[in-house]
Amino acid sequence: MTDFTMQTGSDGVAVITWDVPGRSMNVMSLAGFAELDALMGQALADGAVRGVVITSGKDSFAGGMDLNLLAGMRDGAGDGGDDDPAQGLFDGIMGMHAVLRRIERAGMDPKTLKGGKPVAAALPGTALGIGLELPLACHRIFAADNAQAKIGFPEINVGIFPGGGGTTRVARRLGLMAAAPFLLEGRLVAPQAAAKAGLIDEVVAPGALLDAARAWVLAAGPGDIVKPWDRKDFRFPGGAPYHPSGYMTFVGAAAMVAGRTWGAFPAPRALLSAVYEGALVPFDAAIRIEARWFTHILLNPSSGAMIRALFIDREALEKGANRPDMPPQKVQRLGVIGAGMMGAGIANVAAQAGIEVVLLDTSDAAAARGRAHAEADLAKAVSRGRMSAGAGDAALARITATTDFAALAGADLVIEAVFEDPQVKAGVTRQAMAHLGPEAVFASNTSTLPIGDLARASDRPEDFIGIHFFSPVERMLLVEIIKGARTGPRAVAKALDFARRIRKTPIVVNDARFFYANRCIIPYLNEGMRMLGEGVSPALIENAARMLGFPLGPLQLIDETSLELGLRIARATRAAMGADYPDAAVDAVLEAMEHEGRLGRKAGAGFYAYSDRGEREGLWPGLGPLFPPAAAQPDLVTVQHRLMFVQVLEAVRALESGVLTDIREGDVGAILGWGFAPWSGGPFSWLDMLGTPYAEARADELAAAFGPRFAPPALLREMAARGQGFHARFGAARAA
Repeated sequence: MTDFTMQTGSDGVAVITWDVPGRSMNVMSLAGFAELDALMGQALADGAVRGVVITSGKDSFAGGMDLNLLAGMRDGAGDGGDDDPAQGLFDGIMGMHAVLRRIERAGMDPKTLKGGKPVAAALPGTALGIGLELPLACHRIFAADNAQAKIGFPEINVGIFPGGGGTTRVARRLGLMAAAPFLLEGRLVAPQAAAKAGLIDEVVAPGALLDAARAWVLAAGPGDIVKPWDRKDFRFPGGAPYHPSGYMTFVGAAAMVAGRTWGAFPAPRALLSAVYEGALVPFDAAIRIEARWFTHILLNPSSGAMIRALFIDREALEKGANRPDMPPQKVQRLGVIGAGMMGAGIANVAAQAGIEVVLLDTSDAAAARGRAHAEADLAKAVSRGRMSAGAGDAALARITATTDFAALAGADLVIEAVFEDPQVKAGVTRQAMAHLGPEAVFASNTSTLPIGDLARASDRPEDFIGIHFFSPVERMLLVEIIKGARTGPRAVAKALDFARRIRKTPIVVNDARFFYANRCIIPYLNEGMRMLGEGVSPALIENAARMLGFPLGPLQLIDETSLELGLRIARATRAAMGADYPDAAVDAVLEAMEHEGRLGRKAGAGFYAYSDRGEREGLWPGLGPLFPPAAAQPDLVTVQHRLMFVQVLEAVRALESGVLTDIREGDVGAILGWGFAPWSGGPFSWLDMLGTPYAEARADELAAAFGPRFAPPALLREMAARGQGFHARFGAARAA
């Protein structure tokens, strides 16, 4: 079985078709590169072949490089010899570049730039990563007019950058500023937008794709197949670094990268270095520079951790790695009780996935507001080209807003998203159960309340489960599925199949107060407030978090979720724990802010100041008088370690107690759920980077200085004594 095949028509155009067996989308492998190179060699050597079209046998063109292959290349980098252990990896990357460069030169004389054959790429749909780098090495890129297709480079989001020539070619094709959204932000666009940006050349009707590519190949002249960067008169668009305008462009780009990443992510800096240094030299030297920087990034522990968490492990979870062995549990009709922002968001994403939705609230006005929320979001998606007007109208038509519980009849999944109060939730559960059939699964969208307690309101606890969405539902990628002690496997399978259908990444955890995500988020928030109460500068707290890669510092995150919610959770937890409650110092900060009337962004006043339009204007100047800064401030690393360790130790406790059963879910859930230092690959990956012996020793130091919340769990002590890593131990157990 082969990934590439070739057929030559009577017109002399050889069509090379990429169609990886057993895959819904093409991915590139080393064997695939070799096959492509061999077929191109045949076509270029055959005098009867006038040119080549490279296309796909699938609806899409390609999803990129097989990142499992990249991980394997990185792990085998020691084959390069003792003097330079990365040489084998670099040579492998340069081998890929050589294949693409041979396509680009297409048999022409490198000195005269004559004698080559035209090569066109015909993209029927999505083209990502190497799936765009290959077309960029062709002489003209055609794409089918498919608004659902995505074109671009998502690599930066998994800790690497386009290392198959994409960085060098796109920068030379567009100039740094125009290329930045695609290279540094991972922006993916539809074909029409890609053509407008200059990323591809032509968009044609789907049925005319191959004919258009063939026609161009047959009409192309010698000048059409020489890339601009191979011409002697090539000038870097926007100016190279030694040109005044180019210099300012690179200065601005460096400032942008620093401002957005806070120095926490190595890949954007490496990418910018590759572009800057490559712009000073001819193309072939620039490709070598790109390969050197790409090798450097692949050997960075952050890259490996991000690839594992955000690609390999995430993909496994989305495909049902921990799904019970049950028949498919497709949701046909969904009931959502509570039409606030959360319930409306759930209804919206379900309707977009093709599910009929009943959205229920206590009044017609409230139910209508929930449907209007979905309508506004759908209209925005249509206006931005993310979906067609017809698709938006169809999704909205699937949402029925009502106050009548009887409308839930026929629903096979019901999710309540009402106020976080056990009595309120119990009431709607009983009302709903009266109208549901025996096959229906009932779920609570709770962020803190134990599922076992809530399930008491149901006469079928085996069909009761927690499905914890994160706000805003439309944008947040994670869904936390909580199994109660009596939750049955069919309910788990139903929740997982639903999450997959609405394109969310699910993690499955066992029942306990705060589950997994909030169990780790709340200590992060609390530690920020503790330090503020101790006299640590609020700017130091917030900037320390941003320099770790967190999207929001703890004080800003509290503002966004509201101090009122924090107070409610604190008081409920204090009532539940009694004398064992450990967070009185945190409550003192919350209550002081409450006394000042500063309850968060929605109130227009919190740890940050806000304009009349709700725009954040910086930390509230009143924090200084309210929480006077200490004369001696802690060092940056101490602040960062307090913020990190207070979360990762809680993650270890969740694993130790059985709330977490798979560290993949712990790492992926942390990154997608609350933005835990994505460069680290998640809490367990970060502990592996540190090494468990160091992590234990550092936790002991923090516990001695700041309190028992930093005391290493028994599991960490055991692993440190053995010198074990979490992924080595639990990954091996999973594989076995």
